[in-house]
Amino acid sequence: MKIKEYRAHFIQELTPLYDAGEAESFFYIILEEKQQLKRIDLALHPDLVFSAAEIVVWNSILAPLKQEIPIQYLLGKTSFYGLDFIVNEHVLIPRPETEELVDWMLADNRKKQHATTLKMLDIGTGSGCIAISVAKNLPNATLFAIDVSEKALATAKKNAANNAVNVHFIHQNILEAITLSAVEGIDEKFDIIVSNPPYVRNLEKEEIKKNVLDNEPHLALFVEDDDALIFYKKIAELAQENLTENGQLYFEINQYLGAAMIDLLQQLHFKNIELRKDIYGNDRMIRCTR
Repeated sequence: MKIKEYRAHFIQELTPLYDAGEAESFFYIILEEKQQLKRIDLALHPDLVFSAAEIVVWNSILAPLKQEIPIQYLLGKTSFYGLDFIVNEHVLIPRPETEELVDWMLADNRKKQHATTLKMLDIGTGSGCIAISVAKNLPNATLFAIDVSEKALATAKKNAANNAVNVHFIHQNILEAITLSAVEGIDEKFDIIVSNPPYVRNLEKEEIKKNVLDNEPHLALFVEDDDALIFYKKIAELAQENLTENGQLYFEINQYLGAAMIDLLQQLHFKNIELRKDIYGNDRMIRCTR
C-alpha cells in the first residue's frame, strides 16, 4: 500500500476522536519515529509504499490511538524544551505550558550562574523534565529533585542519564516533610525552588480530556476540592526556611486559582510576586522571592 493511501486511512480512522490536523500530526510523528521519514520525504516521493509487515506495526499503534491512549505513551517518548524524554504511565506527559515556566526561570538566572553556582530544587519532578532542562541549559547549576513516586524517579533517572546531566534525585512525600533540611540528601539552602504539583480539582475532571483522565497518573494530577492549594502552601512554607535571601520560588498553577495563589504568597510574606499567563491566555505560572 502506498504510504499516502495509508495516511488517508489513518486520519479517517482517528477523526471521530481528534480533529484532522491533530490526527495528521500523529501520522507524521509516527512516520519519523518508525520509518525515519519526514513530511517532505513523502511530498518528494509520493509513490513510497508500506510493506505488509510495516502495516501490521502501524495498525498496532492505530488501534490504541483509537482507544485514546496518548501517542507519547505508545512511543514511550516525547520532546520537551528541545530534549527527548522517556514517558510512561508513571509520569505525566510534559506540557508546553511547563516549557514556558522553564523558559522564565532560565531567562531570570542565565546571567547569575556565571557569578555563583546556583542550587535548585524541583519538587514533584515526575519525568524530571524541569530539573533536567535547567541542568542542560545552566551547566554550573546544582540540581536536586524530589518525588513521592519511586517509579517516577526511576524514569527521571533514566532521562537524566540519557540527557547527560547530573541531578540528585530524592524519594520523599513533600507533605510529610517537616523541613527540607530534614529530608535525607538535602543539607543546604536553595537559590531556586520550583514545583508543578497536583493542582486539578476533582470538580474540574469533566474538563479533562479522556485520554488524560484514563491514562495519566491521578496522583500527579488531582487534589481535593476543599484543599486545592495543599501542595502550594506546604512548599511555600518550606521555601521560607530553605531559600537563600532573595531566593526565587516558581510554581505552575491552576488557571482558576491565580488570585488565591497571590493571596497565599502574600500571607506567607513573599515579595515581588508576579503572575503570568501561558500561551493560551490562562493564569498558569507565578514567581516570588523570599
